[in-house]
Amino acid sequence: MSDIAIRIENLSKMYQIVARTREETLRDQLATWTKSLFVRNGLRRSASARIIWALQDVSLEVKQGEVIGIIGRNGAGKSTLLKILSRITGPDKGRAEIRGRVGSLLEVGTGFHFELSGRENIYLNGAVLGMKKKEIDRKFDEIVAFADIEKFIDTPVKHYSSGMYVRLAFAVAAHLETEILLADEVLSVGDVEFQKKCLGKMGDIAKQGRTVLFVSHNMGTVLTLCPRAILLRFGQLIHDGPSESTIKDYLSNLSATSADAFGDNPERAGNGAVQLVSARVFNEVGQASSHLIAGRSAAFEFRYKNFSSERRGINFMFTIFNNLGIAVSTFDLSHSRKLVDANGQGGVITCHIPDLPLPIGEYRAGALLTVNSEVADWIPNILVFQVDNSNFFSSGRNPPVQLSTCLIRHEWQQGDELEVTPELQATRTQ
Repeated sequence: MSDIAIRIENLSKMYQIVARTREETLRDQLATWTKSLFVRNGLRRSASARIIWALQDVSLEVKQGEVIGIIGRNGAGKSTLLKILSRITGPDKGRAEIRGRVGSLLEVGTGFHFELSGRENIYLNGAVLGMKKKEIDRKFDEIVAFADIEKFIDTPVKHYSSGMYVRLAFAVAAHLETEILLADEVLSVGDVEFQKKCLGKMGDIAKQGRTVLFVSHNMGTVLTLCPRAILLRFGQLIHDGPSESTIKDYLSNLSATSADAFGDNPERAGNGAVQLVSARVFNEVGQASSHLIAGRSAAFEFRYKNFSSERRGINFMFTIFNNLGIAVSTFDLSHSRKLVDANGQGGVITCHIPDLPLPIGEYRAGALLTVNSEVADWIPNILVFQVDNSNFFSSGRNPPVQLSTCLIRHEWQQGDELEVTPELQATRTQ
């Protein structure tokens, strides 16, 4: 019997984007729909239509029990791949063969009926996944306990808070016994404590021998959960291999495109009330440079523009990531001073680090501007810089990079042999 759980052959998915040049009436829309009936696949090609290949000729084999991470920039085709495997949408070309019962954690809560209670939705979701009532009965108490909604289990979910809804939705999908689990950014939902529970549960699922496809932008989580990872770029499978090598491939491409951080950047998000317009790194002598030395001072400068004349309370933070996408440290303006009172056209924020504690390697930074606690501008790859050499410990030796993500100054003490007390002698003779 074959040990292949998922086999994907030349999978392609196409979307048509039509630009509307004027307001369409109901008659216009009906005419367009009627014409589409006579065109293959319902696609109407016109001068205002644009074809987007969300996936293009993707082939992949996943063995039973494998846990595979799927990474890539926004729009790379990650979610589309999982939706095809979940039978939410169909491919335009190619085929996907799945052996085993599939559970999906795509848009958490999809399939819940708002008028039904939490208890009824657990059984409804289980039935949709092909579970028998006895199987759901056996898992029911565990699901409710994980979601921490015992008091509200017989309340219609339309009365749940967003947190309660998310907790129950994750608990249902993660606890029901499916052979294959498809998960899309599920560990970014809920509060911090619940995210820890989710991460632990995903780890348990991986150890149970179940097949898992896991989409995430958190490279640290992918490294933790997934021995193997694939990289999608513009709908094509670019890299398939150990997670560490796949992540390095992904991040190297981000570094190459960092100059576009302020241009047409699909990763950028926010309401645009205040926007970052430039970012620079300065070395220990105050020169703008992309090369720094550990143990010496450095400065990170960020300029922003205010698109309104009203006074705004702005907070700013940036995070430094290493070459595996793991966050090394976060610098938050509100932790050391008050918010910026922006009442002009813009300004500059500079963070000085007197003793840079980073091993040799390539690093990148993501920056976040918030106004009244709302995200105004988020750029995940705003800066890329190198730490070239390090005499951090004044020994002339560079610390092994693979054993540390940051450097910490410390001192050693050495003395005579430990005095042998009666208590210590007693433990030795036992």
